[in-house]
Amino acid sequence: MLIYHGSEKRIDNPIWKFENTHNDFGRGFYCTESLELAKEWACQKNSDGFANAYELDLSRLKILDLSAENFSILHWLTILMQNRVFSPKSPLGRTNLEFLTEKFQVSYLDYDVFKGYRANDSYFSFASDFLENVIPIQNLASSMKLGSLGLQVVLKSKKAFSQLLFKGAEKASKEEYYVKYHKRDDDARKNYLDGLRKVRPSDGVYLIDIVRNPRLLDEVRL
Repeated sequence: MLIYHGSEKRIDNPIWKFENTHNDFGRGFYCTESLELAKEWACQKNSDGFANAYELDLSRLKILDLSAENFSILHWLTILMQNRVFSPKSPLGRTNLEFLTEKFQVSYLDYDVFKGYRANDSYFSFASDFLENVIPIQNLASSMKLGSLGLQVVLKSKKAFSQLLFKGAEKASKEEYYVKYHKRDDDARKNYLDGLRKVRPSDGVYLIDIVRNPRLLDEVRL
């Protein structure tokens, strides 16, 4: 697999050492299969950067692909809420979080590589709204797809790092990619707000509905 990591600097030899614990999937080396996305991430602080390219040998690696059919968006959400800083604002929010943790927990710590949606600040706010029953699951699912943030590939283990080969780095100009980064975020917010207008409360399935009747999840087309 060819993957890219957006950064303010060139990273020839990624080191298996992580500092920020509050990323989507916890500590890890966050990458994407999209060169363009990597360049946007590299310039998100309004500075020039690099899209570092790597070849990842997937053989002998244990991979958790949250975009696979045997997982739902609720599995992704459960992991997200365990790693990002989040405090439910209401008793219903706490009930919903307890339900997710009990029913959609994934034993993910033994995996070498994760693959799943990326949640920037906008997307994390969408997920929080869903947890607090502000939006139905249809809105959350469409927002994740329409924002075009794509799937991220996260290296979690020392073994995964040992199978990573640096292929070079392309420069990313802040004049071009800082603007694109924010436009993508703006588009995500617009798609989210437009989606709210399309789904009537009576037609939507909210998380509290799924808590009361888990079978509803089988009836929802996402």
